[in-house]
Parts: sequence; structure tokens; C-alpha cells
Amino acid sequence: MAESKVKTIGVLTSGGDAPGMNAAIRAVVRRGLSSGMRVKGILKGYQGLLNEEIIDMTAKDVSDTIERGGTILYTARCAEMRSAEGQERAAEICRKHGIEGLVVIGGDGSFAGAQTLANLGINTIGIPGTIDLDIACTEYTIGFDTAVNTAMEAIDKVRDTSTSHERCSIIEVMGRGAGYLALWCGIANGAEDVLIREKYDFDEQRIVNNIIQSRKAGKKHHIIINAESVGHSEAMAKRIEAATGVETRATILGHMQRGGNPTCKDRVYASMMGAMAVDLLCQGKTCRVVGYRDGNFVDFDINEALAMKKNVGDYMWEVCNSLSHNYSKHTEEEFY
Repeated sequence: MAESKVKTIGVLTSGGDAPGMNAAIRAVVRRGLSSGMRVKGILKGYQGLLNEEIIDMTAKDVSDTIERGGTILYTARCAEMRSAEGQERAAEICRKHGIEGLVVIGGDGSFAGAQTLANLGINTIGIPGTIDLDIACTEYTIGFDTAVNTAMEAIDKVRDTSTSHERCSIIEVMGRGAGYLALWCGIANGAEDVLIREKYDFDEQRIVNNIIQSRKAGKKHHIIINAESVGHSEAMAKRIEAATGVETRATILGHMQRGGNPTCKDRVYASMMGAMAVDLLCQGKTCRVVGYRDGNFVDFDINEALAMKKNVGDYMWEVCNSLSHNYSKHTEEEFY
């Protein structure tokens, strides 16, 4: 690569951690160094930037990190970064430390901070890092692939014990504002019901009817995947058990979905995104978000990216429902 005119860049991770963030950090550091830049790691996200927790990074610092979950730079949420004073101070700290370009790995909230810093004169590139897959400009976000596989494997295990005890199991997966983890697991795990904020009509009687119908047909278990954005799984389990007479347990998978060794896809795609972020800075670009669309790694204006809306596709939702054992148009003989 040609040597960059940008001499020093920084990298931080912000918001919720996601498997594959370390692969992106590693790529930023090594691509930056190979482009003739100095690379500074900013610890604990925007909060660490405001506290000036900034370190020089070498290629050795990111050795043996690509296979690790979490983020070696740590992460935090930062209320101060939402204020004009905090934003001005963050930009001034970047200038104080000679940081001419900043790579921000995180979700929509992190990109809002990057957008502000770009407007204040700091060349800034965002990389989508969130297990929720809820960033509209990209078909892939770092960590989703690992998280959905972690959830899928856990649900398989719950199904085993649910069958043994002839239970109904409500399994709550993460997705504070989006139902993609629940939807994918619903298809991958063959769930009988999937509840996501985007599509759920809160008709609990329909679920009760599904369970009763399934039991009459001789089915031994019933799996309900519930998105975090719907929530209240334990209370729902009590109501369903009272209405059906079927023992019902709630399992909340929680933060285990954020951890673990990233999959090959999360390692490779995160590495590509990290390298592309550095290349964009080398080209003098700013206020961009790296994304993945139609088989290619691309970039968008942050303002454009934040304005985009993302919805669960009707076709994928219809397929999810049509593959359920309790889809209403099937006869009993077709349940199995």
C-alpha cells in the first residue's frame, strides 16, 4: 500500500461488546502500521477517550487476539458524549494526542458520536459492531453470526430437556430493539412460536391454543423463542402454564450470547471491515460507515446510514411461521 498522509489514527470500541471486535481491532492496527501510520488504542470507548486512556499499539499488541471474544480495548457507555461539551472535549483530546483519524467500532449510538466528531473536524470511520444486526445500511454486523450460533446451540440443549420433561419452554434471546436473533433462531431451531417486537400482536391466547392443539396431536414439547424486546418471559411462563396445564419454564440466555470465540465469518468479515476503515482514512475520507451489501464491502455517509430504517422482511417472517409445527393450515398428520 502507498503510505498514508494521515500519520496517526485511533481505534475504540463502544457500546455492547460483540464477538469479532478483536479481529477488527487487529486489522485496524496492522493495516494502519503497514500504511505507515501510528495507531493509538483508546480504552473503554468514548468514556476512555474523555479520560485520555490512550495507548500506543504495536503489531505484537494484537497478536493472539483474533480468536478471543469481547474486546481487548474494553468498552463502556458514555452519557457525557451526548452533550455538546463532552463532544467538543472529545474532539480536542483527539487533536491533543495527534489523532487525525478515528475508527469507531459499535452500533447506532456509537455512530452518532462518530458523526459528531466528524462534524468537529476529526476524520472518523464507523464499523458496525453489534450482535443485534440492526444497522440498516449493512447486511452484516460484527458479532451477529457468533451470537446467533451461540443461542442456537443453547436452544438445542434446552429442547432436549424440554422433551424429556414434556414441557413448554420459553427461551429469551437478546435483541433490545430488533428481533433478528429470535427470528433466525426460530427457523434454525424449529421453534413452534417466535415472538419479536416487530411482528408480535400480543395475542397470548393464540399461543395457548397452539400448545393445546400440539398436545392433542401427541407432541411432547413446545419451544417459544422470545425476543428481549418483548421480554417478560418468566411472567409469561406462569400464565401459559396456568392456561394450559402444561409445565412451562422460562430460560433467559442473556449475556452468554455476547461472549465466546468468534466464528470464521465474524473473524474474516470483521478483519475486512477493519482494513477498509483504515483504507478510507488513507484516502482522506471521513464521516463514513463500512458496510456489507450484495457480496461486497462498501461504505456509506454516516448521516445517510443513521437515517436508514431496517425492518424484518415479510417473506422471512412468513417462512418462519409456515415451518412451525403449529401453522394453522396444516393437519395433525403433517405436524411431524
